[in-house]
Amino acid sequence: MAKKPDTMSLAANTVRMLAADAVERAQSGHPGMPMGAADYATVLWARFLKHNPADPAWPNRDRFVLSAGHGSMLLYALLHLSGYDLPIEELQRFRQWGSATPGHPEVHETPGVETTTGPLGQGFANGVGMAIAAKMTQARYNTADAPLFDHYVYGIVSDGDLMEGVTAEAASLAGHLKLGNLIYFYDDNAITIEGSTSLAFGEDRAKRFEAYGWQVMQIDGHDFAAIEAAILSAQAETDRPSLIVAKTNIGWGSPSKANTAESHGAPLGAAELAATKANLGWPAEPAFYVPEEVTTLYAARRQDLQAEYAAWQERFAAWKSANPDLADAWARAQEGDLPDDLAEQLLQALPAKTNATRRLSGAVLQRAGELVPYLVGGSADLSPSTNTIMEAYESIAPASFSGRNFHFGVREHAMGSVMNGIALYGGFKVYGATFLVFADYMRPSIRLASIMRLPVVYVFTHDSIFVGEDGPTHQPVEQIASLRLIPGVTVIRPADGPEVAAAWSRALYRTRGEGPTALILTRQSVPDIPRQTPFSFNAFNRGAYVVAETAGREPDVVLVGTGSELHLAVKAQQTLEAAGYAARAVSMPSREIFMRQNAEYRQSLLPAGAKKVVIEAGTRFGWGDVVGNDALMITQDRFGHSAPYEVLAKELHFNEEDVNARVLAFAAQ
Repeated sequence: MAKKPDTMSLAANTVRMLAADAVERAQSGHPGMPMGAADYATVLWARFLKHNPADPAWPNRDRFVLSAGHGSMLLYALLHLSGYDLPIEELQRFRQWGSATPGHPEVHETPGVETTTGPLGQGFANGVGMAIAAKMTQARYNTADAPLFDHYVYGIVSDGDLMEGVTAEAASLAGHLKLGNLIYFYDDNAITIEGSTSLAFGEDRAKRFEAYGWQVMQIDGHDFAAIEAAILSAQAETDRPSLIVAKTNIGWGSPSKANTAESHGAPLGAAELAATKANLGWPAEPAFYVPEEVTTLYAARRQDLQAEYAAWQERFAAWKSANPDLADAWARAQEGDLPDDLAEQLLQALPAKTNATRRLSGAVLQRAGELVPYLVGGSADLSPSTNTIMEAYESIAPASFSGRNFHFGVREHAMGSVMNGIALYGGFKVYGATFLVFADYMRPSIRLASIMRLPVVYVFTHDSIFVGEDGPTHQPVEQIASLRLIPGVTVIRPADGPEVAAAWSRALYRTRGEGPTALILTRQSVPDIPRQTPFSFNAFNRGAYVVAETAGREPDVVLVGTGSELHLAVKAQQTLEAAGYAARAVSMPSREIFMRQNAEYRQSLLPAGAKKVVIEAGTRFGWGDVVGNDALMITQDRFGHSAPYEVLAKELHFNEEDVNARVLAFAAQ
């Protein structure tokens, strides 16, 4: 093992022992990875990482992503030593109720944590998104005499991260975009839960990443000089992301459990912990011991960082004074500033003719791009079909990050995770588009966006069996319900132009802390909805509202429609009324928003004494919670067929004639 400088060795061993002590006290956690990664992580944090514990949101800080989130105690130890508001008592409460040290890093729980990680591969792709956002920030706000934004995105990724498919997608994209500001340590410890990585992981990872377009360096992850040299080389590389393959020993320092799967996901045990401390020359007591020399090392580092921070703030003030327009744009983007009349302006952008809601969305998006200059987004190689190119603006490309349109390629999962990284970075509102059926490829990143309450926007088009000829592989049935199942995701399925404009307005107004929005849009044209009263944004923003009803009578039947089936609900309302029934048609673009309304409003739309009908070309799952299980469900609960959508409407009974017949029979019961 290479000889280590005394103070740095002591600092690394402090991280090891804090991690081992915390896992032992919790009787839960992963000591092996923090113990193995402590050397290179300590060099990075004690010598290179640019940040300010007193201002964790400093715009020019380096971002650090622990994609190997199971090694969370590594990060918590470094945050504590660096001076963040994370006292030793919080490390002692690792994995406990109400602590700031959850089992995997959570962005809202711990100061200094940049993203929520744990599901392997997600942090890798989040970091790619952050690096893209940093490049876009530089392109927009750096000037020749004031290159204000010059930070890096660092991360630690594991064997498991590199096995995940989302990593392959994100690594390919990062190499294509030449993200020279992205530097990852690959903790190559050759151990997984089941044993050696040789059981399932045999390819040459270095060659693989070189093929992606990365600079790859291979080092001894316990050699301080090699670690420092690799970081300097990575910083000097401007046209390629860097992967530092750090060969490490999991559980380093443990006499019996180093280099074994036993140290991966369980406490060392009291006897082995004592033996490890003896092996490292560490005091047996007290637990959570931090040597004075290490405290002094990090205090000196904080002083240096504070001086760098103060100098940057002076440059920032001078830049604002010299560039008032840029400074104003920067402030508006950071605050998420929007025009007061955004909704009305989006409504005015609608074309005169009826069309598919995806095309109406495309028209609205053009105006949104004008009104929201920090709006960026793209598609997983489906922009012509999803109508998600902002036509007045250029594309993001390796040579220029000043554009606003992304080409994510056929990489839905990475798209979702990269969007999360962009949203976490700040200063941009990001959307991503694909066909609704492929939302399943994005589910882990959507779930994490919701956990982190990120206001990303998903544009999911081709939303039902009415995709038509492409057949059941491309016809969503269960996807809308599946998205509604994720806590915190607001699903909006607009029925016509005004609802599309309102849906975009609501999505754009959502800020960090409010969570993601999924816009569900049709492939086929939809008719304008004949409303009895003018369209109201306020009514729409309650999730459901009355479109048409029999005047002067309480309804016998309430018909609830969404998206392309709302017009069927309106036609059925007219049919019922002609047959002598009091009937009401309700548009419910968002079940989630509606169910958050007070009971009085919900009951006013869906009175207890009325029969209920739901019309939606997707599975009925979850509708019973809204309208009751005794309602008539005109839904699609099996996979579709390959045929023109007009034929499918007839054969699957989503045409006016069949819907009206079923509704009349139900009303007569």
